[in-house]
Amino acid sequence: MSDTTHFQYCQKLVVIDPRTDSVLLARRKGEADYDGVYSLIGGKMETTDGSILDAIRREKDEEIGTAAIISIAEDVSYNAFYRKEDGNSMILPHFYAEYDGGDIELNDEYSDYTWVPTAELDTFEPKIDTIPTAVRWAAQIGGLVKDGRGLTKL
Repeated sequence: MSDTTHFQYCQKLVVIDPRTDSVLLARRKGEADYDGVYSLIGGKMETTDGSILDAIRREKDEEIGTAAIISIAEDVSYNAFYRKEDGNSMILPHFYAEYDGGDIELNDEYSDYTWVPTAELDTFEPKIDTIPTAVRWAAQIGGLVKDGRGLTKL
C-alpha cells in the first residue's frame, strides 16, 4: 500500500512596519485554496535550499523583490498546521519580520498588496483566518526584539 499524502514545510513572514503598526498582506492570484484572498508572504521550502534561512530569503526575494529590506527573528516561530483541499498536509512556521524600507515588487503569485493596521486586522477581509492570531504572536515577539537584537537582515 502506498501513501499518496505529501507533507510540506511552508514558512510565512509576518512583516510588520513598526512605524505604522501595520502588517503586509498580499492578495493571492491563481492559488487553488485561496485565490483572491489576502495572505502573509512566504512559501514552501525546496530541496535546493541550504537552510531554513536560505528558503526564507529566497521566498522573500521571489515574492516581494530584493529592493524590499526586512529583518527577521529567525530563532523562534509560531507554527500552524493546515490540510489543503487536495489532502496534502502543511506545517506553517510564521516568523516575525520588520519592514526596514525599500520598494515592494510583487511576483505573479499576487495581484496586489496592502498594509493593514493591526488594530483593523480582525475586520479586514478577505484574509486567511489564521492571520490575526499570527500577527498577535508576532507583536509579542517584536516587543522582545525591539532593540534589534536577534534580528537578521534579509
